[in-house]
Amino acid sequence: MSALPPYATTGQRIWHYGFRVICGLIFFFLIAPILVIIPLSFNAEDFFTFTPEMLAFDPAGYSTKHYEDFFTNSDWQLALRNSLKIAPVATLLSVSLGTLAAIGLSQSHVPFRRAIMAILISPMIVPLIISATGMYFFYSNPYIPTPFGAIELPFTLTGTYLGVVLAHAALGIPFVIITVTATLVGFDNSLTRAAANMGAGPVTTFFRVQMPLILPGVVSGGLFAFITSFDEVVVVLFVGSAGQKTLPWQMFTGLREQISPTILAVATILIAVSVVLLFVVELLRRRSERLRGITPS
Repeated sequence: MSALPPYATTGQRIWHYGFRVICGLIFFFLIAPILVIIPLSFNAEDFFTFTPEMLAFDPAGYSTKHYEDFFTNSDWQLALRNSLKIAPVATLLSVSLGTLAAIGLSQSHVPFRRAIMAILISPMIVPLIISATGMYFFYSNPYIPTPFGAIELPFTLTGTYLGVVLAHAALGIPFVIITVTATLVGFDNSLTRAAANMGAGPVTTFFRVQMPLILPGVVSGGLFAFITSFDEVVVVLFVGSAGQKTLPWQMFTGLREQISPTILAVATILIAVSVVLLFVVELLRRRSERLRGITPS
């Protein structure tokens, strides 16, 4: 925020500093719950509150035992492995399908572009419980309707890794479409026409000309899709089974069935991962703006 000019009126000065105070209060309101979790994760006792030793900054009141429990407990490690299995595959599907959809919808000759876009990003708008319920009934139905009659599958997708991956991919695709579409706004289509005039095919033009320029948007969308899959709990409760219990599911179970402070340690780790990913997204956003000539450096 730029400094006030010397000729600013009293009202402008009040608004300038008042606006800063309001922004600071909003920021504190949003960040305070997160800041409380981090020190509590080092509590030496099995409490969710600050002990007298912690308030007195006594080293005896702090411990890393909750982190040790996370890395040694078989239930937590199973949930972590499931999350690390499901999230990358779901992200890969989201990036592949979302990028292709965004490029196709960016073409002005595509009919019903707005309607198709609204349908594709609907998982982001529709309440998650509704999406989870719909996915459950769709994946549990072994019959697929076709113009020639229903086809019976030898299996259902509920309670399988494939079902959870497809469900998380459907939730991540809207993020990829939005970020890639925003990147394509400043894309110069004359570059693809020039590549075509020089003999490059559509695939070569995409990977050698278009993809390097929209790569920051693609990676940003992929990071958002990964975070969505890694943090999602409602859909996996409907579509998955105990064998696909993810990290958020284990945290939800820990809050509902057995109150374990290990949840605080896991939450702190997830906060650190989210901060790193958001930092990467910001770097990619700035790089994308430089490539499109929005910012000079």
